[in-house]
Amino acid sequence: MNDEELLAELGLEITPIKASAHTPQEERILAGFEDILRFVESHGRAPEHGEGRDIFERLYAVRLDRLRAMTQVHDLLAPLDTQGLLSEASHVLAPEQVEGLDDDALMAELGLGGGGDDITKLRHVRTFEERKAAEDIADRKKCEDFDRFQPLFEQVERELKSGTRKTLRFGRDASVALGNWFIVGGQMAYVAEVGEPIRAPNGESDARLRVIYSNGTESDLLQRSLQRALYKDDTGRRITDADTDAGPLFGDAEEPDDIASGTIYVLRSLSMDPFIAEHRKTIHKIGVTGGKVETRIANAVNDATYLLAKVEVVATYKLSNINRVKMENLFHKLFVAAQLDITLPDRFGKPFRPREWFVVPLPVIDEAVRRIQDGTITQVIYDRETASLKPI
Repeated sequence: MNDEELLAELGLEITPIKASAHTPQEERILAGFEDILRFVESHGRAPEHGEGRDIFERLYAVRLDRLRAMTQVHDLLAPLDTQGLLSEASHVLAPEQVEGLDDDALMAELGLGGGGDDITKLRHVRTFEERKAAEDIADRKKCEDFDRFQPLFEQVERELKSGTRKTLRFGRDASVALGNWFIVGGQMAYVAEVGEPIRAPNGESDARLRVIYSNGTESDLLQRSLQRALYKDDTGRRITDADTDAGPLFGDAEEPDDIASGTIYVLRSLSMDPFIAEHRKTIHKIGVTGGKVETRIANAVNDATYLLAKVEVVATYKLSNINRVKMENLFHKLFVAAQLDITLPDRFGKPFRPREWFVVPLPVIDEAVRRIQDGTITQVIYDRETASLKPI
């Protein structure tokens, strides 16, 4: 038996394959519209634009707007458009706005890239995986100058613990700007640099960022990629700015956490460490106490906080209704750029890095206290190059 007789005995009919009535270009248009129809069938609505939408939905929404504007393909798609998607007006983009988008990118997404009709030879059309890799994924690498940022991370951690900063669910404010802090993927992230604005394929504004992470790495991901990562991360959070209003520090009424009268003290170390000895007159510790300063420093030689050495009191300031935590955080934030960067052995020979000492001249500290008293402290920053307070 030949092949045809064998198939006949098995009850199988041979049906010749019909040639497609559509060109490769039309096939790609139909396939793109079918993707939209499947979305509508699954979600019960047309795809919509918006930062909070899934990337596929946003892509389908752009496709649909584009197809609505391309009236020359409506006859081709009419048999499939049982829900009248093409006749509906776009709720977000008008036809003239759609026409103003990046045509090359949109045509590529619709499968209408130029350069031949052979459907097997797509040109300038990247796969979804390639687009996602280019847009969303920026490999992290070691941050070579992390020592510049580490004090900032430690300061933000202290401010979170003290309540001067808070964490908010990402979404109410979806902006990403220079100096913003976030928690993403379980890591604190700091936006250290924002590049020049660029136009994304969907016509929206974007920018390349330099983001520093608390584990000592960095990445150069896109602004919208960071936003998407925060949206998708159930634990993603925005860290608010520090509360620069020190509250009861400047008020007349005493609060539960206040101390009725207190002392801001400035100490100078008598350590014989070569570096400290050389810069003794500019290295200071700033603190607040509700008791006697002498009692506070009595055991300095055995306390790593005081560099395991005797200290001398070089200045004290009396204030009323002080919130100790807020006051100390205020000084630490102001002088964070001048934090002493030194590693010393503790009593057991283990290395430690003091965090409450600053390389700041005494007159500058005196000016800072005066500004705290008159309420202008929030208007200045410390400039390490000139060792002075400058207006923000």
